Amino acid sequence: MFNEISEILDAGFDGKEAAIRGWIHRTRSSGKIVFAVLRDHTGVVQVTVKAGNLPDAEFEDAVKALVETSVEVRGTVKKDDRAPGGYEVLASGFNVKSFAQPYPITKDQSEEWLREQRHLWVRSRKMTAIMKVRSTMTGAIHDFFRSKGYHEFTPPIFTPNACEGGATLFEVKYYDREIYLTQSWQLYAEAMVFALGKVYDNAPTFRSEKSKTSRHLTEFWMAEMEAAWLTYHDVIAVAKEEIKFIIERILEYNQAELELLEVDSVKLAGMLEKDWPTITYTKALQILKEKSGMDIEWGKDLRTVEEEEIMKHFDTPVAVVQYPKAIMAFYKPVEENPDDDPPGPVAKCFDMLAPDGGLEIVGGSERDTDIERLIASLEAEDEDVKNYDWYLDLRRYGSVVHSGYGLGVERTLQWILGLENIKDAIAFPRTMTRVSP
Repeated sequence: MFNEISEILDAGFDGKEAAIRGWIHRTRSSGKIVFAVLRDHTGVVQVTVKAGNLPDAEFEDAVKALVETSVEVRGTVKKDDRAPGGYEVLASGFNVKSFAQPYPITKDQSEEWLREQRHLWVRSRKMTAIMKVRSTMTGAIHDFFRSKGYHEFTPPIFTPNACEGGATLFEVKYYDREIYLTQSWQLYAEAMVFALGKVYDNAPTFRSEKSKTSRHLTEFWMAEMEAAWLTYHDVIAVAKEEIKFIIERILEYNQAELELLEVDSVKLAGMLEKDWPTITYTKALQILKEKSGMDIEWGKDLRTVEEEEIMKHFDTPVAVVQYPKAIMAFYKPVEENPDDDPPGPVAKCFDMLAPDGGLEIVGGSERDTDIERLIASLEAEDEDVKNYDWYLDLRRYGSVVHSGYGLGVERTLQWILGLENIKDAIAFPRTMTRVSP
């Protein structure tokens, strides 16, 4: 029976016998003593191996065991404030399961080189902590929606249609014809809400964006929802509640990881007590002009630099609504009664921006229910309307107001953990220049 390392890092284990197993994280030897820091998926602990306290062959194995050698250790737990976690194991047995070769990852290597070694770098304490928080986050997404009566719906990855515009489609060979990797589950989710009412999913998404920034991936995960009878204002409220729920779960289950990653837990917790504002696109431009001296022409989409500047004036996420219709996807309807007096038509849509960098973490809208407007919008985008005939059927047979949004898992995790690069929010990132390992 083996103990997990986290079990023995407790005052109740002091002086007791323990059996642990894992991989050597660091090691050094001096004469007749070896200090090896051992890690498993729960933590790290120092193992002290002294000649004479165990068979000679096992001591010699401890001397020559390199970083990432897998071992089983038996010994006595002893409090030691100098050791990682405040305890050490005085080894009475050291059984090497597999000797490691010299480990290629050492200190002061570039981030890009570490991504070349991602299959090994995922073992690092930083990446392990991030992946644990990500696991908590995705579990929270499922729990949140199921507690609200949503049904999980998994969409196809191969699709015949564009959802977010043809420029970012990945085209793939499908037997004797060309189809695409999904940009979003949305069109299929719209079909399902007329059957299930409220649906959600967390699934991979693909965008062929020509971008090499710290906030873009070509393959990422989106937690999406869609519901019949809800307006876009309704789903904005759902999105705010969902993100607060995610933060609460992370604060509850991942304090050790947050500490290791140097995340300000107090600041995160403070956001939960505040109201998260909603402003219009037009108001956002006004803020840019009055507070930052940036005069942005109405009708232009907000770039990263503008989103960053807007969020310098907020300490919680902010929903920005009613973007110009002309720059929105075909399915977003016109807002007939906008909240302010914009120079042109605006859409019933929103993006949610996060503080401390202005990351766009959520995007959503109402879905247009007028079949003639949809056809006109598709034609304006040079889309073949015949490819969307099944989608238009959803308007021919009892359509009602319905809305939804997508939450970017990696972007939300990047914001919560304060990661400099979104590539660290996923185990094996895919970008314009990286498809391996």
